[in-house]
Amino acid sequence: AQVRFYCNGIRAAAVTLSIEVAMGAEILKGVLSAVPDPEGKTFGSRIRAQKVARKLQKSADALRDAAKNAAAAYATFQQQYEEEINRVRHRARRPQQPRMDFTQQ
Repeated sequence: AQVRFYCNGIRAAAVTLSIEVAMGAEILKGVLSAVPDPEGKTFGSRIRAQKVARKLQKSADALRDAAKNAAAAYATFQQQYEEEINRVRHRARRPQQPRMDFTQQ
């Protein structure tokens, strides 16, 4: 349960940060493209803004990959330690209480 909680926490944080960084990249690209190019090129400001935003977008992609790998780490953990998990899971089950069966009265 602790491994699942840890991997899920990493996944959730990475997904949230990935979205945040991707949005920041788009906002920054929009703001920087409004800054005039010092050399007066036609699309120079857009090109410079795109270069900066591309690096942030790569960071967002890396965070998304980190989220995916955290989920994959838990899946691999389940596969590799299936025997031990089943041993512990069997002991962790609550004892079943007898059910009321009115036909046996």
